[in-house]
Amino acid sequence: MQSADDLPIGDRPKVIERAQARREASCSGVGEADGRVARLNRGIGRRILLASTLDQIDYGRGCDRGTGMDEPRFLVDTYLEWVAREGIPVVEDFGLDLLGVETAPWARMGGTARGAYVHVKGRGDFVNAYVCELPPGGQTDPQRHLFEEVVYVLAGRGGTTIEADDGTRHSFEWGRGSLFALPLNTRYRHFNTSGREPARFAAVTSLPLVLNAFHNEALVFDNPFSFAERIGDERFFRGEGEFLPVRPGRHQWLTNFVPDLGGFELQAWGQRGVGSSNIKFVLADGTMHAHMSELAVGTYKKAHRHGPDFHIFPVTGRGYSLLWYAGEQDLRRIDWQHGWVYAPPDQIFHQHFNTAPSPSRYLAVAFGSIRYPFSSDKRTLFGDGVDKDVAQGGRQIEYEDEDPRVRAMFEAELRRHGIDVDPRLAETWTRAEAKRRGELVAARG
Repeated sequence: MQSADDLPIGDRPKVIERAQARREASCSGVGEADGRVARLNRGIGRRILLASTLDQIDYGRGCDRGTGMDEPRFLVDTYLEWVAREGIPVVEDFGLDLLGVETAPWARMGGTARGAYVHVKGRGDFVNAYVCELPPGGQTDPQRHLFEEVVYVLAGRGGTTIEADDGTRHSFEWGRGSLFALPLNTRYRHFNTSGREPARFAAVTSLPLVLNAFHNEALVFDNPFSFAERIGDERFFRGEGEFLPVRPGRHQWLTNFVPDLGGFELQAWGQRGVGSSNIKFVLADGTMHAHMSELAVGTYKKAHRHGPDFHIFPVTGRGYSLLWYAGEQDLRRIDWQHGWVYAPPDQIFHQHFNTAPSPSRYLAVAFGSIRYPFSSDKRTLFGDGVDKDVAQGGRQIEYEDEDPRVRAMFEAELRRHGIDVDPRLAETWTRAEAKRRGELVAARG
């Protein structure tokens, strides 16, 4: 396997200011939650924007910010301008199947890499996602950058070599269902170790935050500063780690690399739902967050809400999620299985349901971790809010308070798939019904 230092990192293209590359999000309403559709994963509203054509797109006459290089620029999104010059597709949707996203040769990644940027509806301001595919025997050029990145392998197998500034190298092999983080500003390179099958992985990064904060490409991609403390112990690249017990829903696994999310041991978290389990990952001591949750057969999680940017990747099984804003009557639905990604928009209630004959797991990646929350929203969420009743100031709707349509829809789905309701969940429903009857009697009396 060729190591990361065999090829130098070439000069990165400098930022070219273009007044015509305006901030699309503010002109087209990308960040707004719109569209009252029953199902959101049928390609409705998807846009595939080839970067080579972005310069010709009119982002809205009402958002004219100047047409000449000598005119003032304002409301600039440096990240979106940068994406427009990358030369690969930019796919926008509420949720989509990453295994089916079309890619194009990716000069920045180099080698034989192909890629596409993925902007899901609820990505927020701080993170983005991309898909990268390596053909059989393919590889990227060496990379290095001043933003964090968490990688989830969708298909195929390969390896990654990471090199510290002192010359120390760490290599590990990954396959479908692997998760790893790239230590901040450390040189690395990806390889497809199969001679017959392509490898495809997705990544969530903090590039939008960093590029919009500094709007200087050289600082981000050609910065020699070393974060040696982020690399961690050698065993963290072998799939080993350290369990940090806290309390249900806050237990952590400290590592850099998880070889197989499907087989990783989780910890019970009954407060989030019958049969629920979870682990929080602390990857490469980064600010990027990752956690994995499991839904037992015939169960679903309680609804809750939080800020944007949680990119959800189903890992095993299948199911669907319902989403709605407080006070709305419409329930949005997205069906999912391995390969999909979606992100609930800001403060939208959402609820996950397992319709598979086996446990279903999903991975969630965001910015602001349980170790380094970064924002007050994440601090509240990872503190007490995530599994605390909304009636008590938390973020969660208890089973007995949920919309009756939620249970009816789930029961219908289980019947359609020939799956029984978990007896523990059925008992919870019975108690909730008894409580409601008691409240009605008390109100009439």
